[in-house]
Amino acid sequence: MDQNVREELVNLMPRLRRFARGLTGCAEEADDLVQAACERALTRHHQWQPGTRLDSWLYRIIQTIRLDQLRAAATRNRHLDTIQAEHENQPPTDTHMETNLSLERVRNALQLLPEDQRSVIMLVSVEGYSYREAAELLEIPIGTVTSRLTRGRLALDRLLHSNEPEPACVQGGGS
Repeated sequence: MDQNVREELVNLMPRLRRFARGLTGCAEEADDLVQAACERALTRHHQWQPGTRLDSWLYRIIQTIRLDQLRAAATRNRHLDTIQAEHENQPPTDTHMETNLSLERVRNALQLLPEDQRSVIMLVSVEGYSYREAAELLEIPIGTVTSRLTRGRLALDRLLHSNEPEPACVQGGGS
């Protein structure tokens, strides 16, 4: 892998971390996921075709690793417990606190969505990709992107306007 590609990989890190965070809902898990994806990309760099989009290749690697992790967890029947966000019922003391709580509510609600809807929402609504670009990145038809995005947004709206508890990032073994 030449130096220009390595530099491009480094420049993509914030976007990769955001995408992984949206998929996992937890910063620590997202960092582990990005690290695994980068390791896979570096050890299998010969599989990337120069002239194609490096970001697309890396997003697919992240998504594949994440799906593998979810399948492995299901096979072992290990399900993560969900907990309510701390101080959920306490009123915010200032605008910054209110913004953080709102963002946390959205992150938590996002975790309740199916993985396919979450991936599309992260690419289109967070990363700013067009529907066509998201379809190419996920290797699905554009109509599927539109459908998943619509269903995901409607589900998020319902979750954010309900009084149901939402999951928080489950941290294992301390921080």
